[in-house]
Amino acid sequence: MIIIRGMKKVLLALVAATAVVAAQTPASFTLEQILSYPFPDNLVASPVGSTIAWTFVERGVRNIYAASGPEFNARRVTSYTADDGQELTSLAFTPDGKTIVYVRGGDHGSNWPAEGNLMPDPASSPIQPKVQIFSVAVAGGAPKLVADGDEPVVSPSGDRVAFVKDRRIWVAPIDGSKPAEQAFFARGTSESPVWSPDGKKLAFVSNRDDHSFIGIFTSAEEPIRYVAPSTSRDSDALWSPDGRSILFMRQPGRGGVPKSPLAQLPSPWSLWVGNADALGAKQAWKSGTASVDSIPRTAGGINLHWAADDTIVYLSYQDGWPHLYSIQHPLQGGTPKLLTPGAFMVEYVSLSPDRRQIVYNANTGADAHDNDRRHIYKVAVDGSSAPVALTSGQGIEWSPVVTGNGQTVAFLGSTAQRSPLPMTVAINGGTPMALASDHLPKDLPSSALITPEPVTFRAADGVEVHGQLFKTANGSARRPALIYVHGGPPRQMLLGWHYMNYYANDYAANQYLASRGFIVLSVNYRLGIGYGYAFHNPEHGGARGAAEYQDVIAGGRFLQARSDVDAKRIGIWGGSYGGYLTALALGRNSDVFAAGVDIHGVHNWDRQGRSAPNLSAALAGDGITEADLREAARVTYESSPVSSVKTWRSPVLLIHADDDRNVEFHQTVDLEQRLLEKGVNVEELVIPDDIHDFLLWRTWVKVTTAGGAYLERMLMKGPGATQP
Repeated sequence: MIIIRGMKKVLLALVAATAVVAAQTPASFTLEQILSYPFPDNLVASPVGSTIAWTFVERGVRNIYAASGPEFNARRVTSYTADDGQELTSLAFTPDGKTIVYVRGGDHGSNWPAEGNLMPDPASSPIQPKVQIFSVAVAGGAPKLVADGDEPVVSPSGDRVAFVKDRRIWVAPIDGSKPAEQAFFARGTSESPVWSPDGKKLAFVSNRDDHSFIGIFTSAEEPIRYVAPSTSRDSDALWSPDGRSILFMRQPGRGGVPKSPLAQLPSPWSLWVGNADALGAKQAWKSGTASVDSIPRTAGGINLHWAADDTIVYLSYQDGWPHLYSIQHPLQGGTPKLLTPGAFMVEYVSLSPDRRQIVYNANTGADAHDNDRRHIYKVAVDGSSAPVALTSGQGIEWSPVVTGNGQTVAFLGSTAQRSPLPMTVAINGGTPMALASDHLPKDLPSSALITPEPVTFRAADGVEVHGQLFKTANGSARRPALIYVHGGPPRQMLLGWHYMNYYANDYAANQYLASRGFIVLSVNYRLGIGYGYAFHNPEHGGARGAAEYQDVIAGGRFLQARSDVDAKRIGIWGGSYGGYLTALALGRNSDVFAAGVDIHGVHNWDRQGRSAPNLSAALAGDGITEADLREAARVTYESSPVSSVKTWRSPVLLIHADDDRNVEFHQTVDLEQRLLEKGVNVEELVIPDDIHDFLLWRTWVKVTTAGGAYLERMLMKGPGATQP
C-alpha cells in the first residue's frame, strides 16, 4: 500500500492506482514478466578440467549451477526453493574440482554492518537468519554445513576451510564433520585469510584501526609473525607460487594534519614484496602523488595477481584510465609494463591456470559506441603481444574466467534484448555460446524489447555526457519523458542488460516504462566510471558541491528540446545515489521535473555521516580556520536536497527499506517531514526488514510496480489520471 501524505490527502491502495493506470495504455508485457529473467552471478572455474559454476537467481530463488565442457549443459547443484532473500556468494572449488564451497546469507554489498551485526531478514522470518558456509558435491547431493561464518578460503589439500567469524580467523573441515576452531588469537581484528601454496601457513590482515599488518600464522606452537610491520595500512596479501614471498599493498596510516573537508586528496599506495621466512620486505612499485595515481575504485580494485616467470600484475589509473600493468622480477627493480593501452577501462580480471595470460573485460571495441558496452579480451602477462578480442559486436560481456584445462573462457553476457546468461568461447577465439538458455521464461518479452539509442549532450560547463535513450516506435507525437539516474555513483549504464542485478532490474523497468509510452533517458553523470579519471573524479562532486547535478539538469534540458517530448510532462527516478539526484532535481528544478520517484536516496550529507566530509575531525586540525569550517558546512548543506526544500513543488514518491545498510533510513524519514511542512505532495512506500539492494524478488516487483504506476498517474494523460 502506498501512503499519500501532504495537503491532508488520505490513504490510497496501490492496487487502485495500478487499475487506473492499466486503463490508460495497454502494454505488450507486464512488469512481472520482464522481471522474471534469471540473473547469473559469482561465476567460477574449477582448477582442473572444464567445469564452471555460477549462481542463478530465478524469481528470487537462488541456486548454484554447474556445467562441464565441451557441451556445457547446465545442471542444478543445490535445491533451494524459496524467495527468502538469502544470498549465495563466495563460490570456490576444491583443488580436485569435486566440491564447491559457498556462503549462504548476509549482505555483501553493505557499507556498514547492522546494529548487533544481525544478518538480513527480508522475509520477516521469526527464526533469526545466519550467514553460513556450506560445501556441496558438484555431482549433486545435499549441502553440508561447514560452519557459521563468511569469506571461506579452501586449503590447498582441499580438506579444510579458513574463514572469518566475529572478525577472527577460524578453520573447519570442509565436510563439517567437526566443529570449527578459532585458528589463533591476535590483537586487533583479523580478516582476509590466504593459505600458503603448501597449506602449512595462513597469511592474514591484522587490522589495528589506524594501521594494519600482514600476519603469518603457522601453528599454535609458534608465534604469529608480521611482515615488515610499520605505521602503514597493509592489505591484499598474495603468496608467490613457490610460497617463499608475499605480495601486498601498502597505504599510509590514518592520521596527520587534517586538511580542508572540501579538499579532494590523493590516495597514494605501493606494492611490497616480503620474505615469508625472514619477514623483511622491499617496495616493488610506488604510485605517484597526483590524484590520478590514487587507488582505483573500480570492480576488483587493484586486481593483484602473481603470474608466471616471477611477474606481478596490477591495475592502476595512472594514465587516466584503469589499465593493467606487469612487473617482472619485482624484487630486482623491474620496470612496469602497460598491458592494455588505450582510452578505455579494464574492469573484471582473471588469470589463466598457467599464469601466462590475463583475461579481462573492457569498454572498448571496433564499434564507436563500445564505450557503453563491455567485451572480453586476453593479453600475455609479459606484454609480448597486443591484447586480443575474444568477443565483439552489440553484446555486453563481463566476469571472464579460464577453465582449468586452459581451453575455454567462460563469462557472463547479455544483449539489449536477451537478459544475462553464462557464456563460453574458446581461448583461441571462435563463436561465443550462451548456456542455460532454457532457463529463460517462455513469457519473457525479449522480442518486445527495444535497443536503447546512444546519445550525448553537454552540461552547462561543457562536459560531454553520455546517455541511453529508450523510445518505442509507436506512440503519440509528443510523449511524457523520464530521466533515470543510476546509483553508486561509480557505475555506468549500458546499451543493454546490465551486469549488476540491481541495474539489470532498472534496465527492465526502463524498457517497461518505454513500452508504456514514456521516452526514457538514462544519464551517465560524472562520478561514474567508463569515461576516464577526470569524469570519474570531478572537482566539487557529491557533498563537495554536487557538480554532477549539472549533467542531470542537462539531460532534462535535452529532453525539453526534443520535438517528440511534452516539456511539461518530464519526470525523474532513481535509487540510492540516483535517489539523491532525483531529490536534488525535484528541489532545485520543479520547473523542469514535474514528478519523481526517489528510492532510498541520500538527502542530507551531514546526517549520512559515513559519506560526508568529516567536519568534526577538522576542528582539531592545525591550519583549519573557522572560516574553512563554515565554508565546508555551507557547501555540504547546499549540496544536500534538504537545502532545496524551499523551492520543491513537484510531487514525489519516497521508497525505502528500513534495514538499509548503505543509506540510513532516517534520510527518508527526515526528508518527508520537511516536505510535509512545506506542503509538498508526498507519497511513501516503506519495505520492512529488506535491505538496500532488495533481497526479495517480490520486493523488486512491488517497488517497480509502485514507481511505474506513480509516474504514469502523475505524467500520463488519460481517464482518471492526476496531472501535476
